[in-house]
Amino acid sequence: MSAATQRAGWSRLPLRAAAFVVLTCATILGVSAWREWAARDAVLRGAETEMANVARSLTQHAEDSLDLLDSGVVGVVSRLEMDGTEPATIAKLKNLLEARKKAMERVHSFAIIDDHGNSLTAPGTIGSTFSDDAFFRQHQLSPKREPHFGRPVKSLIDGEWVVTLSRRFNKLDGSFGGVVLATISSRYLAHFYEQFEIGRNSSVALTHGDGLIVARNPSNDKFVGRSVADAPLFRDPSLQRPSGAYHFKSPLDGAERVSFFKRSTRYPLVMLATVDRDELLAPWRAAAISRMLYVLALVMLIAIIGAVMVRQLQRGQRMAAALVEKEAHFRLLAEGSSDMVTRIGLDERLRYVSPSSVRVVGWRANQLIGTPALTGIHAEDLPQVQALVDAMKRGEKEEARVTYRNSHRQKGEVWLESTMRVTRKDNGRVDGVVAISRDITEQKKLETKLETLAIEDGLTGLANRRRFDERLNEEWARAYRDRSSLALLMIDVDRFKAYNDEYGHPAGDACLRVVAQVIAAEVQRPGDLAARYGGEEFAMLLPNTDAAGCARIGERIRKAIRAAGLVHTSNHASGYVTASLGGAACRPALERTAGVGTLVEAADQALYAAKEGGRDRLMMSVPVANLLPKAVGQ
Repeated sequence: MSAATQRAGWSRLPLRAAAFVVLTCATILGVSAWREWAARDAVLRGAETEMANVARSLTQHAEDSLDLLDSGVVGVVSRLEMDGTEPATIAKLKNLLEARKKAMERVHSFAIIDDHGNSLTAPGTIGSTFSDDAFFRQHQLSPKREPHFGRPVKSLIDGEWVVTLSRRFNKLDGSFGGVVLATISSRYLAHFYEQFEIGRNSSVALTHGDGLIVARNPSNDKFVGRSVADAPLFRDPSLQRPSGAYHFKSPLDGAERVSFFKRSTRYPLVMLATVDRDELLAPWRAAAISRMLYVLALVMLIAIIGAVMVRQLQRGQRMAAALVEKEAHFRLLAEGSSDMVTRIGLDERLRYVSPSSVRVVGWRANQLIGTPALTGIHAEDLPQVQALVDAMKRGEKEEARVTYRNSHRQKGEVWLESTMRVTRKDNGRVDGVVAISRDITEQKKLETKLETLAIEDGLTGLANRRRFDERLNEEWARAYRDRSSLALLMIDVDRFKAYNDEYGHPAGDACLRVVAQVIAAEVQRPGDLAARYGGEEFAMLLPNTDAAGCARIGERIRKAIRAAGLVHTSNHASGYVTASLGGAACRPALERTAGVGTLVEAADQALYAAKEGGRDRLMMSVPVANLLPKAVGQ
């Protein structure tokens, strides 16, 4: 490769670095946006599932209520067709119907109507006849005997909105004898729907097949009897199916809603359970904004670091070019650089030091010139730096980069990064080394912080599996040397998959954080370690702890998790989030053929026994020695 090609590649390096930084930032933003959008879709799908369950349950309730009314109506029709409509018969039936009305809250009224539309059970109390009502005309004109479910109407008795269910009865000669009528109050249905807490701005509505609202919660009195026949649910051919999800803008209150509709298979009824989209997405939106702010902060940090890096590359390029071109230019650029530039002779003494040495190492240039170049380097890093300088003096390396600790006049010790390049005479012989050094102490601190994050679980803040495995090996070796005991607790959240399925992954993450806080509260000694072992499983390492101490700590953790009061309806035994625990303890010095795997296996078996025993309990392992055949592969 020619020198011109090398210089061209070197000149393009900042551009490539900038492109890499931009690509990294764009990728982080894109992935974060995609994950937030996926989380939003998951919230909407969860709401659809919840609304589907509500709609099915309430449809079943409406059908059961009408079936119950119909069974009473059928009985009255049978009596009338056998005994006629004599006053004595009507009086008995009236008492029977009144008793049924008192026994069943959902029944608004019963009535027996003769062939002229007059009420036989309440003669004289209703100012008009039923002869013009749709249900009466239907039975009068049709000989069919099946029940007729009517549209919502106002009761002639008290003016309350009701829905009717009626059957025709015949006279002894088979001609039309009248109608038996039963009604359910819209107010009763709306009151029943209040039991379902699905959101502050959500609603449940029961409509007739032609679009008239039968009952609604909330604001039943405002909307009952109102027609929504023009809504897409009744006009759109794609929605004329038995059930399905339905996103729409409500014609009643103008709110954007996520809903599920269910059409009754036995009656002309449509049940619509809805939740306000803005209310539903509000928690996701707040969390997404918070997370995206963190992502933006991270991207800005990366961009700033990238810009600094590109700037340093450009600065380094200019510096290297100046060194190659001319010594005078080298000195001019070196003295204007924020990095410390030094020139080292073959005797390893400083021949030139730039003024920025005051900022980098705390000494002025005139105080350093003539002193050994490697003075001040930390003893542990000195051999590495010395080896590089020796190789460059021999011409084996043209350039090198090295990171090391160096003493600072005021700060004590700082981290420096030096880029070194060989300088040659006109005849090609090496005559020294130029070093460009900068303070990277803050960068080192950041790297240390990132190393800490690498051993910490991001969700719970506990140690992660990697850190747990490292500490387990360390504590086993320490316990073996000290002839002390070592205990391990394995903790598993009961029925956690069902919890996630029921409440969603954000709630599952929150549950794991609560459990982690409970476990972390029991870390009372410097040697104790609480870790997330994987998924919903946690582990607690307890050095210098016997089986009795392990059991005490485990029982406190079990009780505290249950006392946290996280509702878990799928956990039928308690109704709350609980955990099963398995504990094991051993003395490695007395069980020399055992290993760390044996202790983990013992605790795992105890955990399995706790789950098999009914969950929400602590089981201690049998002595670890009993597991030795497995541990040594026998």
